Amino acid sequence: MLLPTLLSEISSHDLELAETLIGVLRFMLIFVAARTLAEVLVRFELPTILGELLAGVLIGASGLHLLVPPETQVQLSGAFSEVVAGLSHVPVDEIPALYNESFGALQVVATLGLYSLLFLTGLESELEELMAVGAQAFSVAVVGVVLPFALGTLGLMAIFHVDAIPAIFAGASMTATSIGITASVFGELGYLRTREGQIVIGAAVLDDILGIVILAIVVSLAAGGTLEIGPIVQLVVAAVLFVVVALLLSQKAAPAFDWVIDQLKAPGDKLIGSYLLLAVSCFVASAIGLEAALGAFAAGLIASTSKHRHEIQAAVTPIVGLFATVFFVLVGAGMDLSVINPSDPGARSALVVAAFLFVVAIIGKVAAGWAIFSKEKTNNLVVGLGMMPRGEVGLIFLGLGTASGLLSPGLEAAILLMVIGTTFLAPVLLRIVLKDKPPEDGNQVPDEFAADPLAGAS
Repeated sequence: MLLPTLLSEISSHDLELAETLIGVLRFMLIFVAARTLAEVLVRFELPTILGELLAGVLIGASGLHLLVPPETQVQLSGAFSEVVAGLSHVPVDEIPALYNESFGALQVVATLGLYSLLFLTGLESELEELMAVGAQAFSVAVVGVVLPFALGTLGLMAIFHVDAIPAIFAGASMTATSIGITASVFGELGYLRTREGQIVIGAAVLDDILGIVILAIVVSLAAGGTLEIGPIVQLVVAAVLFVVVALLLSQKAAPAFDWVIDQLKAPGDKLIGSYLLLAVSCFVASAIGLEAALGAFAAGLIASTSKHRHEIQAAVTPIVGLFATVFFVLVGAGMDLSVINPSDPGARSALVVAAFLFVVAIIGKVAAGWAIFSKEKTNNLVVGLGMMPRGEVGLIFLGLGTASGLLSPGLEAAILLMVIGTTFLAPVLLRIVLKDKPPEDGNQVPDEFAADPLAGAS
C-alpha cells in the first residue's frame, strides 16, 4: 500500500492518471514488442509464440526493464518512470511503488489468457483421430512422458542435487509435445495424413493430458509443502478421475451443454456459455485440490464434441490471441537470463543444467518413436522427431512453475532454453529427414480420421 503521506500530498486525480498511464503503457509495450518479434519469426516459418516469449525477455527483467514483475526485485526503467511522472505530476520516485501495486491486474489478464489457451487446447483435441491409431499413439505417449520425466527428475536430483519438488516439476516440463508445430511441418511436407503424422498427433494429445495431470499434482504438493505418499496417491487418483470424467462428459454431456447454449439468445452466447463451463470446471478442480489449469483443459475436452464446437473455437480464438500473448510475454519478462551468462563463472552451472535438460528432452522423445508395437511399416525417426518440440505447451508448464514460485532462476532459465531449443530444432530436423521423401500410399490413414487434421493443433 502507498504511504499515507503520499496520499495526502498527491491528488486522487493524479494518482488515477498515473495508474492509468502505467497500465496503458504496459499493454502497449507488450503488444508492440510481441507483434514485432512474431512477425519476424513467422517469416522464417518459426512459431510466433517464441516471438512473444522473446519479446518478454527483451522488455523484461533481463532486458530493458520496462516490464518487471515485482517478484523479480528488478528496478523499473528510469525512462518509464520519468514518462509517467511527467504526464501525471506524480513524483518520479513514487512511480515504482504505483507500478508494483497495480501489477496484479496485469497478472489477472495473463491468467485468463492461460486458462483460455488450455480450454482451446482441450477443445481442439481430436479424439476421433486418437482412436484411429489409438494403441500406437498410447505407447508412444507413455514412453514419451515416462522417459524424459524419469531421466530429468532423477538426473537433476542425483547429479545436480536439486530438491525433489523443483526436480519433479522440471521433469514434468519435458513431457509436453506441441501439436501445432509438428502438424504445421507435417502439413507442409504432405505427411499429416500418414500413419506417422496421426500417431504423433494422437500421442501429443495424450502427452498434454498426462503432463497437465502431473503438473497439477506437483503444484498442489508444492502448496502443501509435502511429499508424503498418502497425499500423492490421493492427488493422483483425483487427477486421473477428473480427466476420465471429463473425457466421459465429452461424449455424454454435449447435448446438455448444447441445450444451455441454445437457450442463450443475446449476442455472445457461445462465448459466454463456454466461459461459464470453463469457470465451473476450474472451480471444481480447485475445490478438490487440483490446479485450476487442469480444469480449464478438461472444460475444453467436454466442449470438444459439442455441435457448436467450431463456433466456440471461432469465438474463443481471438480471446486467446489477445490474452495468451500477455501470459507468454510475462513469462519471458520474469526470466533472469543473467544466471546463464557464459562469462560469469558462477552462472556456468545453470548452463550445464540447461544442456542436460536439452539432451534428455531430445533423447526421451526420439526414443519414444520406437515404442510402436505393430507390424505395419512406420518411420520411427519421423515419429520421434515429431514428438520433440515443446513449444507453447512447454511454455505453459514453465509459466505455471514460475507463477507457483517452485523454480530457482537458474532452473527457470534452463527449462526455457530446453523449450526454445527443442522447438527450433525439431522443425529443422523434420524438414531434413522428410525432404525429397514422399509419404508412401500404404501409410495413409483413412480420410475419415484425417479430416481437418490441423484442428488438433494447439
